[in-house]
Amino acid sequence: MTNSGPEGNFRLDGKVAIITGGGSGIGQAIAYRFAHNGAAVRVVDINPDQAGATAKAILEAGGEATVYGCDVAEQAQVRDTFGKIFAREKISILVNNAGVSHIGTVESTSDADFERIFRVNVKGVYNGMHECVGHMKTNGGGVILNMASIAGTAALADRFAYSMSKGAVVAMTYSVAKDYLAYNIRCNCISPARVHTPFVDDYLRKNYPGREKEMYEKLAKSQPIGRMGKPEEVASLALFLCSDAASFLTGVDYPLDGGFFNLRG
Repeated sequence: MTNSGPEGNFRLDGKVAIITGGGSGIGQAIAYRFAHNGAAVRVVDINPDQAGATAKAILEAGGEATVYGCDVAEQAQVRDTFGKIFAREKISILVNNAGVSHIGTVESTSDADFERIFRVNVKGVYNGMHECVGHMKTNGGGVILNMASIAGTAALADRFAYSMSKGAVVAMTYSVAKDYLAYNIRCNCISPARVHTPFVDDYLRKNYPGREKEMYEKLAKSQPIGRMGKPEEVASLALFLCSDAASFLTGVDYPLDGGFFNLRG
């Protein structure tokens, strides 16, 4: 019964993990959790200052982390960034977390809005997997974890483009899991409900000045469990799915939704 607790089963010692969008929010929480559990973390983010702050905190806590500035929507940048990492070390884990949100119906979503969401949320995930799968095949396998959303499989009001993008992430996850079973590459995704990240706070400040607390409570209580999720809770599930404890799991979309799907009135 040795190593039966989370500090045993979910350890990532000796593994190197690329985490996109690791400079803030869910990506930052995943970076912290992975580093705490033994992984060497490569923080990839369009904002190098935020990524640097994540890496600095990891280093100060005794972990290992390096920073790479990269726009995941640009394939040339992803190829160059991942190539630099691959030249130095074997990557065991890829977390495609970088993403952006959007509020609007099909009528209010402009062509520019749609293109931006597609390029970051869909093409960004494709770019990461496109570059990493060959490397993992050559090195005996690996784990890919994509960040989807309940918006990808449930009808949410005013989330047309965002829902489109996250539905594509779920579909890509299934496809890659199926195509690379024989290469020891596992691919899963997490679909969180509303999580309290800086995006939520920025949204409330922008749209409800002076009413931020009131609207935060309203949004939190709209979920059956009565609150928003925490980035650290997503990170806990991510750690499990990327650890050897989850070696029998692939091709699954995991809702982390506070009862959204099954407990709505």
